[in-house]
Amino acid sequence: MKTILPGLLFAALWASASVATKFGVQSAHPLILANIRFLIAGSGMLLFAYSVQRMPNAWPTRTEWGRLLIFSLLNTTIYLGAFVLAIKQVSAGIGSLSTATNPLFIALLSALWLRRKPGWNEIGGLLLGLVGVGVATYPLLQNSYATVEGLLILLVGMISVSAATVYYARFEWRLPNLVINGWQVFLGGLQLVPFTLLFADFSSSHYDMRFWVSLFWLILPVSVAALQLWFYLVRQDPIRASLWLFLCPIFGFAYSYLLMDEPITGYTLAGTALVIVGLWLGRKA
Repeated sequence: MKTILPGLLFAALWASASVATKFGVQSAHPLILANIRFLIAGSGMLLFAYSVQRMPNAWPTRTEWGRLLIFSLLNTTIYLGAFVLAIKQVSAGIGSLSTATNPLFIALLSALWLRRKPGWNEIGGLLLGLVGVGVATYPLLQNSYATVEGLLILLVGMISVSAATVYYARFEWRLPNLVINGWQVFLGGLQLVPFTLLFADFSSSHYDMRFWVSLFWLILPVSVAALQLWFYLVRQDPIRASLWLFLCPIFGFAYSYLLMDEPITGYTLAGTALVIVGLWLGRKA
C-alpha cells in the first residue's frame, strides 16, 4: 500500500495531461501552452514553499543549483522540446506509444549509472508491459505515419526523460520535494523559452476559457500533484516507479472514451490485462 495508491493516483493524473493538452492546443500553440504552464506552476510552488510554508534550509546550495539545472534540462526542456518537434513528423499514436519505452530506458540506465541490476521479475514485468501497451495501441498504429527524422527526435526525448529519472535517483536530495519540483519546473520553463520563441505560432493563439481551463488542470493536478507523487515513487525505487508509466496509456484510453468518444476495442482490453500482469510481476519480491 505504500506505493500502490500513490502509483495509481500518479498514473491517473499524469495520463490526464494528454486530454487536457488536446483541448488546450485547440486555442494555443503547444509550446505556448507548455511554457505558460511550467512558468506559472513552478513559480506558484516556489511561492507557496517559501512564503506560506516557509520551509527552513530550503534554498539550494551551489551544488544543488547545478543538479537542478541538469535535471530540469533533461526532464522538461529537452524532452518537451523534442516531443513537440517530433510530433510534427510522427503520428499521435506513435507519440503515445513512446511513453511505454521509458521504463525500459530507465532500467537500462539504472543498471549503468546506479549499478542496480534488475531482477528477473522486473525484466519480465517490463517486457509484459511493453507488449501490453503495444497491443492496446495497435489500432492507432495501423493508419499512422512517421519519418526517420521524426522517430530519431522522439527517441532523443524518451532517452532524455528517462535519463532525468535516473539522474534524480542518483542523489540524496536534501531539499523537500515541493522545492525540487518547483525549481525544476520553473527552470525547465525558462530553458524552454528559446524553443517557444523560435517555433511557436503566436498569431493563431487565442487565450479563451478553454485555454485557461486546460492550463489550470495541467498546472495543479499534473505539474504539481502528479510530479510530487512521481518524486516520491522514484525515491523508493526508480525501476519499480517506472512500471507505473505502463498504466498511463491505459488511463489515457479511458479518458479518451469518456471525454472524446473514442472507442475501446478488444485490443485495449487485452493490452490492459497484460499491463496489469506486468505490474504485478514487476512488484513481486
